[in-house]
Amino acid sequence: MDQELRAQVSLWLTHFGIDSPSDGVSTGVMVFACLLIAFIGYVVVKRGVVSTMNIVIQRSKVRWDDIFMQHRVLEKLAKLVPALILNILLPLALVEHPLLSSLADRLLDVAIVILFVRAVYSVLDAGNEIADVNQISRRLPIKSFVQLLKLFMFFVAIVISISVLAEQSPVYFLSGLGVATGLVMLVFKDTILGFVAGIQLAANRMVSPGDWIQMDKYGADGAVEEVSLTTVKVQNWDKTITMIPAYALVSDAFKNWRGMSESGGRRIKRAVNIDIDSIAFLSDEQLKRLGKINLLKEYLARKEVEIAEFNAKIQDGDMPVNSRNLTNVGTFRAYLLEYMRKHPKVHQEMTLLVRQLAPTTEGLPIEIYIFTNDTRWAFYEDIQADIFDHIYAILPQFNLRAFQAPTGADVRSLKG
Repeated sequence: MDQELRAQVSLWLTHFGIDSPSDGVSTGVMVFACLLIAFIGYVVVKRGVVSTMNIVIQRSKVRWDDIFMQHRVLEKLAKLVPALILNILLPLALVEHPLLSSLADRLLDVAIVILFVRAVYSVLDAGNEIADVNQISRRLPIKSFVQLLKLFMFFVAIVISISVLAEQSPVYFLSGLGVATGLVMLVFKDTILGFVAGIQLAANRMVSPGDWIQMDKYGADGAVEEVSLTTVKVQNWDKTITMIPAYALVSDAFKNWRGMSESGGRRIKRAVNIDIDSIAFLSDEQLKRLGKINLLKEYLARKEVEIAEFNAKIQDGDMPVNSRNLTNVGTFRAYLLEYMRKHPKVHQEMTLLVRQLAPTTEGLPIEIYIFTNDTRWAFYEDIQADIFDHIYAILPQFNLRAFQAPTGADVRSLKG
């Protein structure tokens, strides 16, 4: 077949006045003709096929083909055309020079392998970006798999290229990798550990891009930007970047706030310390005044009936120690509980508590344990601040004081 093609090329050269295809001039002309044909083939494919496909892609309504165009996948595939043409024609043009023909054939084979791997790399990058756009990466570590495939193809390309240049079977070189396994394990330890960790992270959905994680050991407290084969990239809230080894997320403890985001509620757990000296029973005058508060009307009416029935059954009920009475701090807790139940920004289907904790040297803690129905950080902080602004402002209505350690002004007032 090669001889027939050679004869046809020689006949074609004869028409141009070159009688002997074996001389240096005819060989040079044939090589030039091969290069010219390869160039024409590349121009036809790039200007014709690729340009037409790009126009079709730009007019399409889907998004994924635009990503392939941005990564120039078709352009890189088009570069295979001249390499394939030269791989077929150039050895025929150099048939009278076996050494040059063999060398050109091997170099072109290596070039085809490299160009093919580059094109596949572009396809993998485009696929990774499509996964990010469609948020598939939040469920699977797509980038880790892409990097693993790139690494695998890199080794395969190296083995094939060396076997082609050395004119040996790839099996010959692959058999030598068994000897170098220990070295490979040492050099690519982080890669292997990272890949195994990536599978565990994906299977258990431990961390995904967009998650808020906190890992004090590595100083990480922010949103996960990228989960790669060996590292997890976290942008902290102060805009610094922390790189965490992927296997560290499997072997060490970390906190993932994704559950909070998905639940639709964000917890507020904060206490108001009440000055114990301000706690007392409510007088009739105070009960009458607090009875005008809308949130307490039902509570006070129910309690007054309950207390009156109890006190009617005992002797010496005029003494507070013998009878039941409402306290200002208990009524304050009832008010806060009703206030939280009516608040439009408090999640009513999650835990809602206003509880009294053990007293300390800093007073009696009244803890608010609720969830907001807006998990966005800025809005969450605004809701929390508004709630506690109201709590501190309402304390005097119950004749209560918030505990506060003595300040310099307090010391100076004592001196005066």
